[in-house]
Parts: sequence; C-alpha cells; structure tokens
Amino acid sequence: MTTHLARIDAIYRYPLKGLSPQPLERTSLSVCQTLPADRLYAIENGPSGFDPAAPAYFPKQRFLMLMRNERLAALRTDYDEASHTLIIHADSRETARGDLRSPQGRAAIEGFFASYCVSELRGPPKVLFGPGHSFSDVAKKVISIINLASVAAVGNAAGAVVHPLRFRGNIYVAGWPAWHEFDLLGRKLAIGENARAKVIKRIQRCAATDVDPDTGIRDLNIPRTLMQSFGHTDCGVYAEVMAAGDIAVGDAINETAGQ
Repeated sequence: MTTHLARIDAIYRYPLKGLSPQPLERTSLSVCQTLPADRLYAIENGPSGFDPAAPAYFPKQRFLMLMRNERLAALRTDYDEASHTLIIHADSRETARGDLRSPQGRAAIEGFFASYCVSELRGPPKVLFGPGHSFSDVAKKVISIINLASVAAVGNAAGAVVHPLRFRGNIYVAGWPAWHEFDLLGRKLAIGENARAKVIKRIQRCAATDVDPDTGIRDLNIPRTLMQSFGHTDCGVYAEVMAAGDIAVGDAINETAGQ
C-alpha cells in the first residue's frame, strides 16, 4: 500500500451533542476513549430511559440533534471545561448560561431549549450526563477522522462548497487523496509522537450533513450526492485509540506497517 504524507489540519470536540464544535490546538488521546469531553452532555428530547447511574448507549433520535433539529446549527455555544459552564448565543446575543453540574445551571439551559425547540420536543428537554459516558452516534468509544480531500470531492460532486464541519469530525486530515481513509480499514495510524489508533469503521452519513453549520439551513442533500456520485453514503472513518499520546494541529499522521 502506498503511504502518503499527512497531517492534522484541525481538531474539534463537541461538548454537548448537536451543538457547536469547539476547536482545539492540542489534546490527549487515551486508550479506548473518545476525545476528552467529546459529546459529554446531551439534551434529552422526551423521556429516553437514560440512567446516569448506569450510562449506556442510546440512538441519537432520543436527543436533540442536527438530523432532525437543524435549528441547533444557528446557535453559537461555548463550553468552559473548568467550570462546566455552557453559554448559548442566538441572534448574536447571549441567551442562556449555566453550570451543567448544578440544578440551577441545567434548568437555565433546559428552559432555553424548551422555548427554542418548542415545536420539536416530545417532552421536557433535560440535560443528560453520565460519568465516563459519551453520547456518540456509536456505542464503542472512538475518534472520528475526516479526510479533507474527500470533503472537497463531495463539494465537486454537489457543485457547491461543502463546509468540512458538516461532518462533525474530531480530527481533520490534510494530505491524503480523496477516499484514502477507506483503504485504511483495519490498519493502525501513528498520530503525533506516541498516539496510535486503529481504523475500524466507515462513517455512514445521515441528513445531519444537509445542514449548513453556519446558517442552520438545510441546503444540500449530502447522502444523496454521495450515493449518486460515489455509490455509497460514507465520509470519514472511526478509529479506536490503541496507544495514548498527546496530539496537536500540524502533527504528522503516518500509516504503520501491518495491521
């Protein structure tokens, strides 16, 4: 297999499922874990059965999320990890702020979504958290890797500029040819000096990618474009961290020998 010079172009995490990406210059990867604080919280859309004392995977339809609730993309949110405070901006002004560890803080955030998403709720919105849990779209704790050349190929097929953040990935990679990430299934990647991750699964795309991350408008049909132009609905891959290490924007990503 031909190897390619590649590097980390950007790193993002999503502290609250469905809300704004948070760019990171550097972070740490831990074995069999997600990025720190990635999908750490979610907003329950009606009773989900989630038990904070025994957190388990639930399908994303149980929560507010972009596939059905595109209005979320019009919000600008910021999460302060030290204080666990979420700040929400709508229409260029702060509309809610709350410490997600406190009943009062959660109530402030829940009150905002009770009004903002009133026509889309199946019950009272509730901030969910479970120790050590990530509200990822998959049950296994993984990181998601997006190939910027593949995103560009989708844009060419769609005849439009496709913002990479439509795919809500953790690590964005520059230097691979389009769709090269699919050739890496079952292989290990060396990320930075010490981190190692094994590519385990292609990411199938849903209608969440139709939503422009800047405007919140559903203006493209990405899954249809993928299927019509490439014969699949996938973009990006999941990888399981096999060896811990610090990573940073600009770090090299190398394909290791063997599986």
